[in-house]
Parts: sequence; structure tokens; C-alpha cells
Amino acid sequence: MKKCVLVTGGAGYIGSHTAVELIEAGYDVVIADNLSNSEFEAVEGVRRITGVEVPFEKIDCNDGTALDDLFARYTIDAVIHFAAFKAVGESVAEPLKYYSNNVGSFVTLLAAMRTAGVANVVFSSSATVYGQPETLPATEQTPRQPATSPYGATKQICEDILRDSVAAYDGLRGIALRYFNPIGAHPSALIGELPRGVPANIVPFITQTAVGIRSELSIFGDDYSTPDGTALRDYINVVDLARAHVVAVGRMLAGGQRTSYEVFNIGTGRPVSVMELVKGFESVNGVKVPYRIIGRRPGDVEAMWADTTLATTELGWHSERTLPETLRSAWAWQLSLKK
Repeated sequence: MKKCVLVTGGAGYIGSHTAVELIEAGYDVVIADNLSNSEFEAVEGVRRITGVEVPFEKIDCNDGTALDDLFARYTIDAVIHFAAFKAVGESVAEPLKYYSNNVGSFVTLLAAMRTAGVANVVFSSSATVYGQPETLPATEQTPRQPATSPYGATKQICEDILRDSVAAYDGLRGIALRYFNPIGAHPSALIGELPRGVPANIVPFITQTAVGIRSELSIFGDDYSTPDGTALRDYINVVDLARAHVVAVGRMLAGGQRTSYEVFNIGTGRPVSVMELVKGFESVNGVKVPYRIIGRRPGDVEAMWADTTLATTELGWHSERTLPETLRSAWAWQLSLKK
């Protein structure tokens, strides 16, 4: 019998790509999303790519009654929890919104899992939990620094909640995947990153500028202590990232965890500057991206990239897609939206 995975936030950017990879790996999938920051078209994209009429439940993970009902109607073997707000800048401006949604929904989900006897959960964490590390690249043993934004703080808090819950409740198992900067789109161009309003992430802003939706790209700071003065990040293809979740679920369901709570970095291990990203996009796609340097953005760190040794040795996972390939997929997705 196939194992069934509940993907909360499954209509979102990473959730929809992960749903595709799970189905293609042989899992049944149920998508739950309140569509507060996503579109149902992503679910339709998942269905078109896979040829599977994936069940969709429009619920909020802060609604415990709705979660209890969902778990009563489906036999769920594992949960991947993506449902959360994710914009660093917005979290600085609206911290209560972020703590209420991101932390509250995870507590409610874990309680519903306990009631339903569901034992396995993969938590969508982030490199923001490291703050600005004293040394790079960041390993899983790198001490977490005070978060530079409420968004990052919610990820730290949720990791702690998962760690403490796994320690307290017999049978509960968890894996936190700390991923770096997901970019790109599915090669079919049927799903991709679709921000509402002004994009908070750089690649959708680049593609929207290149296609003429935005007049110019704002680059936040060119006075960092980096080779070209712009911030350094670890940009990972979203399909590679999605595959890491499939591997993590398989590890839990097979009883392969060394401990009942594990943490893995998911990135490429290669730092890329913002300027390098922009110029690379222009080069591989043959388009120009007008840009302007402005001041640093609150909550941003200077440099962050991953040491992915543990994910490679323990999960057998590593990034496969190149940066040019990823930037081409982002442009193909943007062009598909014009049709």
C-alpha cells in the first residue's frame, strides 16, 4: 500500500514542487492550504504535471478542528509542514502576524498529529536560524545566533518546539530541513514562484523586471565585506530542494533516523553574490535587468552559505541542477505567465 503524505502549504512555491516530487516517487499526497499567500492554480499545475487528481483541502493550520477532521478522513503516514509566512522584511514590520501564524500553526498541527497518531513530520526550517554566523560555511553544529528578523525567530522557535516534542512524546519523529535560498521553477514551467504584489525574493523581482512588470530591481547594499560588495547567498534549485523532502520522508518511514530529531542543511555549498546572480540571469537568458543600488534592508545578513556534508553522507542527497539551468527555468516560468 502506498504511503500518504500531508503537505501543508502545498499550494505554495516549495510545497507544490515537493508534492510533484512525492507523487513521482510513489507517494499519495494530500495538499492542505488556506490560500492566504498562494493560488489554487499551483494545485492544478501539480495535477497537470503528475496526471494525478491530488486531493486539496482548503484549511488553516491554526484551525485545530479542521485538522482533526482532515486526519480523520485520510490515513496520513507523514506530514511536511510548509504553511507559514516567509517574508523577512514583512516580519520586521509585522512581528505579531508572524509569531501568531508561524508558531501557532505548528503547535496546532503537532497537537492534531498526536490526537490522530501520526508520528512523522518534516519541518520547513531555514538558514535564517543561524543569524550571521561567526564562521562560514554554516554546518548543522554552527551555533544559532540571535535571529535578525521575527521570521528567523519563528523558525528557531518551531525547531525548539519540534525538538522538545520529540523528546517528550514517545514515537514522534521529526526532521528539520534548514534550507537556504530556493530559486527557479519546475522544468515544465507549469509551477513556479508566484508572489502576490511586490516580490520579497530576488529572483521573481529579477524576472518581473526583465519582462517589464517592474521598472528596475533594487539591490539592497553594495558596501558589504564581500568580493563585489553585494550580499552572498546559497541559491538552490527548488526541485533539488523538493527532492530533499522526499528523501527525508523516506528516511523516517523506513526507520532510518539515527535519532528521533534530526537537522540537515539543504543548499549547494556555493556562495553567489546578488550581483553575480543578476549578471548570470542576464547572460543565460539574453535579457537586461535594470537595477539600482539602494541601502541595506533590515533583517538581511551579509553572507550565508551551507556546508551540506551531513545531507550528503546521511541522506544521500546533494544538489544537482546548475545555476544557469535554474535561472533559465525561472525565466521560462515568468514567460509562461504572460500566455
